[in-house]
Amino acid sequence: MTRDSYDAIVVGSGPNGLAAAITMQKAGLEVLLIEAKETIGGGLRSAQFMDSGNIYDICSAIHPMALQSPFFKRLPLEQHGLTYINPPIMAAHPLDGGKAVGLFSSLEQTSGQFNTDKNAYIHLFKPLTKLWPTLISDLLAPFHIPSNPFPLIRFGKNALLSATQLAKRFQTEELKALWAGMAAHSMLPLDYMTTSAVALVLSIAGHTGGWPIPRGGSQQIANALASYFKSIGGDIETSFYVDSLKKLPTARAFLFDLGPKQLIQIAGDRFHASYRRQLGRYRYGMGVFKIDWLLDGPIPFQSEQCRKAGTVHLGNSLQEIAHAERQVWEGKHPERPFVLLAQQSLFDTTRVMGNHQIAWAYCHVPNGSTVDMTMAIEQQVERYAPGFKDQIIAKQCMNTHAYEIYNPNYIGGDINGGVMDLKQLYTRPALRWSPYGTPAKDIYICSSSTPPGGGVHGMCGYHAAKQALKKRFGIEVDF
Repeated sequence: MTRDSYDAIVVGSGPNGLAAAITMQKAGLEVLLIEAKETIGGGLRSAQFMDSGNIYDICSAIHPMALQSPFFKRLPLEQHGLTYINPPIMAAHPLDGGKAVGLFSSLEQTSGQFNTDKNAYIHLFKPLTKLWPTLISDLLAPFHIPSNPFPLIRFGKNALLSATQLAKRFQTEELKALWAGMAAHSMLPLDYMTTSAVALVLSIAGHTGGWPIPRGGSQQIANALASYFKSIGGDIETSFYVDSLKKLPTARAFLFDLGPKQLIQIAGDRFHASYRRQLGRYRYGMGVFKIDWLLDGPIPFQSEQCRKAGTVHLGNSLQEIAHAERQVWEGKHPERPFVLLAQQSLFDTTRVMGNHQIAWAYCHVPNGSTVDMTMAIEQQVERYAPGFKDQIIAKQCMNTHAYEIYNPNYIGGDINGGVMDLKQLYTRPALRWSPYGTPAKDIYICSSSTPPGGGVHGMCGYHAAKQALKKRFGIEVDF
């Protein structure tokens, strides 16, 4: 540590920690960003696959919300080495029998796959894509009354529905399946309210910007943010594990890109008992089991659409996906789990050597599960890509326990920073007028356990920093 005092200190260098640090530094403060690991990034890290020279993403892989983030859009990240690649098809969804449907950038091309559902798809998405530039800032924010509520009302009347309820508008099994795959990103049973919101956001993002892949790995998003932060005068300290406020230099504001559990451990003695109880009752959701494969060629999907997609959702029908997600929610391990698969190296050749390919996939599992889901996941891939298993050169797996060791924010393997249902969407991590502040006036939480929740967008960090600037320094910002 080179200094014993700063205006603000941010602990944790995930996308929200980086966003908070940049916001504070841009406001003219002297800011220190601290990271426990040797490498910054949190869920954005990439690494070499088994020292092979090939690059894989440890956590997040495809980044529609990073591209859409109102905060990231305001930063010159391309000048700091960040380049995005959009595959020809954003996401593909195969069904039994060899057919597949996809999410294309074109609304017309996507809707044209569904015959009798073409008009239903256009009727749902065309108005929302037009409203999206106004809508997104309100969606990626804490609860508030927008200056123009119409776009949010138009979105909300569909978003509040469960995915299974909204799917009743569709007639074709193909569109119902595509919709279910989008909604399953919510990590909730598909008959829960608000699961349609996730499907809407991801689909609209595909139609208005894409589902991009960062060239060179997800780490490049973190590297670009850190490079910009340092270019405006910020300091970064890595390999510094914080388990007590006493370890930190003095500052007027401390922002933690950490979950409620870690915040209690570090600063619990600064909070009154009722706030500690609220943090202790915070609910975590499904975990994940992830596999990375080194392959001797592209995955041999039967469908051409799957071979051209950055993301592939494996789960067949709406009924099958809903059943699998319900089983996980109830603490069970489905024989045919819903699998989210990414094939980044097909479109980013900088990641691999020779004819190798890297594939990335995970399924949802009960929180804290230690069950090995390798066979179940690989069977789902083989189901739509016969011969896939023969292409595997090497693999490595991470269960929920490994993920929590890797990133203590992932309690029980929950990569969303807590359940994102209607009850906890705007009350994360506690029921307060401001979700970012704490009873200690100098301590703020800026992780995905605050609104708007999980995803690589940095908006939790931005809004937390914005409040800290106003309350602690009398500075109001809107950048």
